[in-house]
Amino acid sequence: MDSTALIQAIQTLNTEDAFRPRLDPQQWRTFCQYLTRHELRSGDLLVKQSDHDRTVYFLGQGSLQVFVTGATPGASRIAILRPGSICGEPGLFADGPRMANVEAMTPCVIYALRLPRFEELAARVPSVAVEVVRAAGSVMAQRMRANMTRQIPSA
Repeated sequence: MDSTALIQAIQTLNTEDAFRPRLDPQQWRTFCQYLTRHELRSGDLLVKQSDHDRTVYFLGQGSLQVFVTGATPGASRIAILRPGSICGEPGLFADGPRMANVEAMTPCVIYALRLPRFEELAARVPSVAVEVVRAAGSVMAQRMRANMTRQIPSA
């Protein structure tokens, strides 16, 4: 898997909720070995609200929209994610229902980190796993703060 474009997208994303692990080039290569690459067509649903899934996704190319169903008019769209964004990060921390839908707005390349692969990473290279958890937790905390301000659920 050529993950160079994903790493560059993550490192150059300039948003408040950017995923910012402190990894050196070798650690990035190690981390990317635990990801699986997938392609989405425009309109494909990546995450379905209320499903139970312990996968974290990294957007390599394209754009995703995050929205909730059953919200008041005008409050359903939460965010538009650009390359380098992470989504589904709460699944890394807890087994609970997904709080929002994530849909491809354009054709996308995403990279999935499933919980069993993360657990394997944690057993083999704990320093990388700890840094991924720290960075994902930071994203989740930032999004929770932003959503509390807007009074909407987090993705």
